[in-house]
Amino acid sequence: MAEARWLEVSVKVSNEVAEAVAEVMSRYIVNGVVVESNVTYTDADQVNYVFDEARVYGYLVMDEKIEENRQRLSEALWHLNAIQPIADPVFRPIEDEDWMAAWKKHYKPIPIGKRLLVLPAWYEQQDDSRVAVKIDPSMAFGTGTHPSTQLCLAMVEDYTRPAQDVIDVGCGSGILSIAALKLGASHALGVDIDNASVKATKENSEANGVLPLMETGLGSVTEVKKGDFSIKQAPLVLANILAPIIIQLFEDGLADLVAPGGTLVLAGILAGQADNVLASAGSHGLVFKERRQIEDWVALALEAPQA
Repeated sequence: MAEARWLEVSVKVSNEVAEAVAEVMSRYIVNGVVVESNVTYTDADQVNYVFDEARVYGYLVMDEKIEENRQRLSEALWHLNAIQPIADPVFRPIEDEDWMAAWKKHYKPIPIGKRLLVLPAWYEQQDDSRVAVKIDPSMAFGTGTHPSTQLCLAMVEDYTRPAQDVIDVGCGSGILSIAALKLGASHALGVDIDNASVKATKENSEANGVLPLMETGLGSVTEVKKGDFSIKQAPLVLANILAPIIIQLFEDGLADLVAPGGTLVLAGILAGQADNVLASAGSHGLVFKERRQIEDWVALALEAPQA
């Protein structure tokens, strides 16, 4: 029997905490963490959305530090479990197997809306009728498999106008900004408080041929408002984060980033949190335009009043 070279770490979670678990695991797993959101496919490669739970997993190298890394990861997940109950991690040695191939097989092209196609970076585009957004899922959050990202992408498709600016707060992998640019936006600013996300946004932008149109850097609403970047407002502003963070960002001035008459698209919101987000948006002068929902996840479109 071949000697195991990798230790697979797998945790079953609700979609609500999947990204938190993935963030913890990514501290110890350097080759990428997968969030598998129970997306299934028919023979025709049409997506059947099933999002009740997810599996978060990755691979530890079986080297002299494996026991130390395994223990540290287990302890980190134990601390997270004290905040939000999650299943115990399952560890499985991978024997004589190409772990990258095993990792990649869980991703397929995902059609979004009428025109978009989220394409894993290693796939060649087959459907020329759609606008392909190539994403390397190992880089950062925002791979197109999560319902909040899909809801947000569909709204990006509907609200992007030719030659407009876009601001993406919490850009993650850059998937939303890249989609807007490939749909005709002329300039996108993607900001994130995580260095890995800024790096991923740049690399994914280059892979999609839009790097000259993409501006990205460390920061959030406060830094944009201060003028740390080339624009302070845009006709389309995106924030696919989590409801409590969105509400805090309103206090920081998120609504001020939306140009008069422009649209703010919000996602990462659980259905039970939508009213609180709407109330916060309304208190900062934004007007409700549209709500969309997949399972328990909600995306909202809001409008800034004309000057």
